[in-house]
Amino acid sequence: MTELSTTDQRLIAALRANARAPVAALARQLGLARSTVQERIARLERDGVIAGYTVRLGAETLGRQIGAHVMISVDPKQNERVVASLKRIPAIRSLSAVSGTYDLIAVLGAETTAEIDAVLDQIGHMQGIDRTMSSIILSVKFER
Repeated sequence: MTELSTTDQRLIAALRANARAPVAALARQLGLARSTVQERIARLERDGVIAGYTVRLGAETLGRQIGAHVMISVDPKQNERVVASLKRIPAIRSLSAVSGTYDLIAVLGAETTAEIDAVLDQIGHMQGIDRTMSSIILSVKFER
């Protein structure tokens, strides 16, 4: 495991705030030479600390989507097949394995409640799924 220095942690925090920030701006913000920042980013990527960069949709775009959390209990013998089937559903934005009463938590996003309902039906009818419990997301208080 890569040991992260305080400077690495500050650089990662700056990239989390704006992954598109120019290296020169990051260097100014951190009080480092541009070449030092470039080398640190390259090392963090090479070491797998930074696994990639992504797009976070704006509040206005997400505001048009209805979100839901779906807790899923799975037959342990069919877990891999269930995960592969869930991965093929575009409305599922993320899937996490969890401890507790349920085995998985899916985060869904759709344009309408009818679409959410259809996805919930699709999940509920999958072979290997014992039961589900869903909650509609009313608002997101913060996201990192």
